[in-house]
This record gives sequence, C-alpha cells and structure tokens, in this order.
Amino acid sequence: MCGIVGYLGDRPLLPVLLEGLRRLEYRGYDSAGVVYLRGNTLEIKKVKGRVYDLEERLFQMDHRGIKSPGLGHTRWATHGEPSDENAHPHFDCRGKLALVHNGIIENYYKLKRRLIERGHKFNSETDTEVIVHLVEDYLLEGLPLLDAFLRTLRELQGAFALAMISAEEPDKILVARYQSPLVIGIGEDELFLASDIPALLPFTKKMVFLEDREVALLQKGTLQIFDFEGRSRHYTLKEIYWDLSQAEKGGYPHFMLKEILEQPQALQNTLMGRIDLNTGEVDFSKEGLTKEWLSPINKIYIVACGTSYHAGLVGKYLLERVINLPLEVELASEFRYRNPHVTEKTLFIGISQSGETADTLASLRLAKEKGAKALSICNVLGSTITRESDIVLYTQAGPEISVASTKAFTTQVLIFILLSLYWSKLLDKNYEKSLIEKLLALPSHLGQFLERIRPKIKEIAKHWYHAKDFLYLGRNILYPIALEGALKLKEIAYIHAEGYAAGEMKHGPIALIEDTVPTVILSAKETGVIFDKTLSNAEEIKSRRGPLIGVITEGSPEFQKLCKDYIEIPRTHYEFLPLYYVLPLQLLAYEMAVLRGCDVDRPRNLAKSVTVE
Repeated sequence: MCGIVGYLGDRPLLPVLLEGLRRLEYRGYDSAGVVYLRGNTLEIKKVKGRVYDLEERLFQMDHRGIKSPGLGHTRWATHGEPSDENAHPHFDCRGKLALVHNGIIENYYKLKRRLIERGHKFNSETDTEVIVHLVEDYLLEGLPLLDAFLRTLRELQGAFALAMISAEEPDKILVARYQSPLVIGIGEDELFLASDIPALLPFTKKMVFLEDREVALLQKGTLQIFDFEGRSRHYTLKEIYWDLSQAEKGGYPHFMLKEILEQPQALQNTLMGRIDLNTGEVDFSKEGLTKEWLSPINKIYIVACGTSYHAGLVGKYLLERVINLPLEVELASEFRYRNPHVTEKTLFIGISQSGETADTLASLRLAKEKGAKALSICNVLGSTITRESDIVLYTQAGPEISVASTKAFTTQVLIFILLSLYWSKLLDKNYEKSLIEKLLALPSHLGQFLERIRPKIKEIAKHWYHAKDFLYLGRNILYPIALEGALKLKEIAYIHAEGYAAGEMKHGPIALIEDTVPTVILSAKETGVIFDKTLSNAEEIKSRRGPLIGVITEGSPEFQKLCKDYIEIPRTHYEFLPLYYVLPLQLLAYEMAVLRGCDVDRPRNLAKSVTVE
C-alpha cells in the first residue's frame, strides 16, 4: 500500500520523482522519501509527513550534482510507526545500496536476527530494511549485484514490490515484484518505474507490467526481464490511452467530489461496446463471456472486500432474479481461510477496483486451485487479478484517486446490471426491451439528478454533521446501499455509522434509537411490498423519538411526514435503484466530512489499494 517511483535518464531527477510521488500519494501518506546520486555517493532525504513536506525539505537544499538513478517512496505504515527513521528509502550498512519496498516481509524477524548475528546494524523498525542488508550480505560474499538481488528475493516470504540502486553500479536500477504491483515506463533513452500508471503518465504512455516473480534490470536505453531464478523472460509493451487530465482535480476542491460528479461519464464508459445498438441487447461475447462458457456453472461465489463487497451484494439481488443457481457473496478475507465447496463447475466472481487487493487475489487463487472458472470485475488494466482471471469485465471507470471509492462502486454495480440482462438473454428469458433504451439514457439522467440534489444535500449536512452516531437502514436491494452509505460516512467524516437490514431493527439495534442518533432510511416504491415494510420500520423509529433522514421515492407523503429531512428519488426501474440511491449518500458523507474539516481524499489510517492483509 506504499507508492514507489523511479527514474533512470538525463532529465532533472527530483522533479520527476516528486511528480510521480504526488500522483501516488493516495497509496500512503504517513512519510515520504527519495534517494539520488550526487557524484559517486547516494544521498537519502526522507520525512515523516506528506510529499509536500518532503518537497519543502528538498527545495531548501543545494541541487548541484544530483543525477539519476533515483527512487522515491510514499509510505503507509505496516511495521514501525510513522517517523523519519522508518520512512523509505533504506540504506545498507555501508551506504552503498538504497532500497524502497511496497508490501510485507513475513519472515523479516528471522532474517533480521540472522543479519544482526553477522554484524549488520539496523536503523529502523521496518521489515523492509532486512532486504537491503541481505543483498549487502551476499555482495560481501562475492556475488555480483544481480545475483545477490536474486538470491535475496528467493529468501523473502510475503508480498513485495522492490526497487534498488547501487552507488557502485550507478547505471542500473533493479526491481522485482511478487503480489504487489510494479509498472515500468519506456521513454526515449530513459526508463521510469512506479506502483501505478498515473505516476508515469506525465512522461510516457508506453509501459511494461511486471508479472509475479519477475525481476527487471533497468539500464539506460535497455530493459531486461528475468524470473527469480535469473532466466531471461520476454515482455510485452503496452500503450496506455488514459488522458492525463483524468488524474487531475479539474478545479474541484477534492478528488472525491470530482469523482462523484464524474460518475455519469464513468457509467457511460462502462456501457461502451457492451450494447449492440442493432439488436438492443447486451453483449459480452467479445470479452469471452459466452453461453458455452457459462453453461456448466452450477454455483456462483461473488468475493470482494469493502465497497466492492457491497457491489457484490447488489449483484446477488440482481442475478438471483435471473438465474436459478445457488449464489453466495463472501468477504475475501473470510473466503480465503475457509474450505469453500468449489468445483470445476463453480464460477468465482472477484471484484476489485485496483486488481491488486491481497485478500481477493488470494481467494481467486484458492478458487482456481480447486478448479473454478474465474471472472473478475476490475478497473485497472494489467493488474494481477485481471491477469490471473479467465475473463475480465473492465469497469472502465478511469483513474480513481480519492481513497474513498465512488465511481468504482457505481461502475461495478452497472457491470452487474449488464450481466443480469446478458444472462437473461442467454437463458432466453424475457425482459422489458425498453430497459435497454433507458439504460443508455441513464448516465445523462443521473448527471441531471446529481446537479439537482447537491444544494439540498449541503443543507442536510449542515443540520447533522455534529452527530456522533448514525444508523443507515434499507431492505432488499437497498440494504447493500445502506451498508455502503454507512461505510462512506465512517471513512471520510470519522462518524460512527452502522448499516442494517431494516427488518433487523427489532432484533437489537432499536435499543440505540434516541433523539441524538439520526437514522438514514432508504425506501423505494419499486420494491413493492418492501416499501410498506420499510414504512413500518420508520414508524418504529419515529415513535422512539429517533430523527429520520429519508432517501425516498418522489411523491411519498407517508415518509415525508415522518422525516426531518429527505431527498426524493425519481421513479425508475428496480435494476437502477442502487445507482440512484447511493449518489446522495456519497454526497452526504462528502459534505459532512468537509464541514468537519476532515482530509476528504486521504482519510486517516486508510490506503487506496489494500495489497497486504
């Protein structure tokens, strides 16, 4: 969950590293650092704090003589508290090697004890520092640099992306990956590396994605790839077509607000190429999803973490209306440590925004070991989960910089809407043909809806941002939206919030109801009898003096008289309800976080891509 950037070439080094780090700060922001060559000496500058704090320190120093190779790092702490000492990069004992790391070294304590016995001195509490000392140890035994690096990699247990430079061989950068992402950028007589694509886009769009257990040797103008045994590997150069402006705030105060308002366009991108305009039908066949591939399936697992898990729950409600198969939605952190009933007739659907989520990746691998077919729903081209899946349905949401996920969630939900319609077609089941026409118009309608509700959401936030506890209630397909709304409020406004199935209120949570605990209640007439059931739940809260904030169907006087505040949702199709109902909850969390003075894009203790357990 840390960010790595590196450069080898003739450009001024520090601007390249700092630009890359700024674009990676969503991956971690408790400390930052760089290493560079000045003359024949490696120098490290690192600070506790943000990339901005590092930039301030670098601005004050003499830049004469600084040249590549260089590495930068922004950290999300796993071993050792945030501090200058624990910040990356890390030196060996002689100050001849410097290394940065993303991931966790699980056997670091055993390695550290062995190295200390051999005379190595450690300056941090991190697991990372053992790596650079281990390379040093093999160099002292007489191994060449690449061989010492490879020997070290074979001893490491855990997950890692590494980059290392040597003062004694300053024309090289060595990198490696295992279960943590690394991308190499190719320029004219220059090479870049980073943990994620946005860091490289200002400089190049030609990239190589390292696979697991691959090592890259970067030298000026040349790139060589090896496996951990030192055998040469072929690589594929890919061109990325993202517009750099997609990764900018575009004048908005926060990335999160920009990304909330980008959702109509993101949804439009998700639809592109998936609807045959001649037949008016959904088509995933070009992505490999065919009737023949799906026909043997007799059980489905949807597995994900966090916000993606909530999208999976929505998917369950949608798919169960179409297919007559057992379908379970599981948290990846639980699935991977169970012995799930998986066979070659099981379909595993993994959902991950980044495609690098450690628990989801481990669950996918477990399912595949048991013979399952693997389909992933993901945003990031070339990520590990997409490479290890049989079929990938890309959300095409574009870069999502804010830690709290918004457009990733809605595009994942849209994939499930499309998947349910496509599966229905394959099973020769009828569905309302006008649904496709309305689906094509949906992004535009959601954009208008967002603009219309923003002023009202601002007012509601002003009424409630001082509250310390919230309940979010929904039933049926709105239950996962209640979970997601509560999660957003926790993530960015630091308010304790719980999402519940409204029917569970009488089984315990109703004890929490009092006049200082507002309840956000979600209700839709499209859910039929569930609408009346939810109304009864609202009455129960009102009778106990609990304040209600309603997200309700337009023209619902039954709820309007109960709620102190409410947002009205236009009548729509059942399948579209999650998209309409989550938007006001995202905006509410955002506005409350702003009023509370929170760091919206970088909430405390969180990282964007959870690449370790």
